[in-house]
Amino acid sequence: MTNEIAATLAQLRALDAHRRYNAMEFWKPYPKQMEFFSLGKTHAERLLMAGNRLGKTMAGGFETACHLTGLYPDWWPGRRWDRPVKAWAAGVSTTAVRDIVQTQLCGPPEVEEEFGTGFIPRSCFVSRPTLARGAVSGSYDTARIYHHTNGIRDGISTLQFKSYEQGRMKFQGASLDFCWPDEEPPMDVYTEMCTRFAATRGMSFMTFTPLEGMSDVVIRFLSEVSPDRAVVQMGIKDAAHMTPEMVEELLGRYPAHEREARMNGEPLLGSGRVFTTNPDFITFPVDQIIPEHWAKLWGVDFGITHPFAAVLAAWDKDNDVIYLLETYKASDELPLAHAEAIRRIAAEVPVAWPHDGHKRDPGSGMQLASLYKKLDLRTLATHAHFVGGSISTEAAVLEMQQRFQESRLRVRADLADFLEEYRMYHRKDGLIVKARDDLISATQKIIMMKRYARAVALGHRPRPVPGSALRPTREAPFSPFDGRPIVSPW
Repeated sequence: MTNEIAATLAQLRALDAHRRYNAMEFWKPYPKQMEFFSLGKTHAERLLMAGNRLGKTMAGGFETACHLTGLYPDWWPGRRWDRPVKAWAAGVSTTAVRDIVQTQLCGPPEVEEEFGTGFIPRSCFVSRPTLARGAVSGSYDTARIYHHTNGIRDGISTLQFKSYEQGRMKFQGASLDFCWPDEEPPMDVYTEMCTRFAATRGMSFMTFTPLEGMSDVVIRFLSEVSPDRAVVQMGIKDAAHMTPEMVEELLGRYPAHEREARMNGEPLLGSGRVFTTNPDFITFPVDQIIPEHWAKLWGVDFGITHPFAAVLAAWDKDNDVIYLLETYKASDELPLAHAEAIRRIAAEVPVAWPHDGHKRDPGSGMQLASLYKKLDLRTLATHAHFVGGSISTEAAVLEMQQRFQESRLRVRADLADFLEEYRMYHRKDGLIVKARDDLISATQKIIMMKRYARAVALGHRPRPVPGSALRPTREAPFSPFDGRPIVSPW
């Protein structure tokens, strides 16, 4: 009997060891994870956008282990490699990579008996992974993994661990078969990763909770349609292990504004880019004709503590489409230079200005709006405001968003300075970040005051020489597209 018990105990220990060091054999996916895997057959870029504690990292770790080892389960619906592969697994920081990504694949760091308890079977490691030099204790740099095809060992796969904090430059150079970014990478890092597998016809599969809101990466998957990209969203209802008690606990733990992101994988409200329409959809050709009867209006931001900015718009009232024709932005210039730049483009066009135009210019002591009027700009009689008197930035932003989405606010294709601000305009903690938004701010004045736009000629009207009786006899035609205004004869 004693021998039988000993034999049974030995078998149980062997079974326990087998289970501990071959975790991938015993893991089963949820339907949403299965859908994510299956899309690997047809899409080069995939995103599993999920709430916290729902199994997104486990899905990424499991797929990574399958490709590295070639030990695909019978139920595997996705892409397969029948040869060794080269891959990266990446995360936000070296510490996060060690504690999350590395642990998911290799087991907890610096615990001898735990090595090999991740998704990569212990028997598949060629040797212990090399440690990252000068990095966080126990963090790996490179792992070499035996690959199998039809159960037969046929070579060695290579996995490198990376962190976004290393910057884009550390993601250059190599050719890869696939990469697994866990948690959201900066856009420049992500596009660099995609470059690494383009030549090999490889792929990337990301797993993250969208706490950055409508970031460039999220917009790439949700708004920029491509046959190469796919996104699967996984919420708390898709994870059977989340009991009602666990859900209740999470509801109490997360701030109200984060709950949809952390529990259902919805991009965090109040964060990320403000304008999400693809910039390619809001531009119009440089050579497009602007009919003379369209109403025109300048919007300016005086730039008391930031650059002066001006935007010229034409409003097609029949179709209610606003076209941004010209931009001007300058730092450390005098009002005289600003006024002359505007006059050279469209001197007779009315100018909408912000409510801080009532402040006084430090040099002249005049109110800014009055100063620019004295410099022969057609400044409107009152500061920019909506009908009813509101000067709400949020209301102006909302109208801009709606117009961009409906192609009723268009930007000339070569206005790179405006398009750069468009891409960078964002919120943090629910508030618009007031930085590098000078042309956007000027455009908001146009939105507020478009009712004052007038169908006047474009062109340069020189300022009269003080004391001179000479006046222009006519306004010469001017195209805002050729860059060469024709000065009217005297």
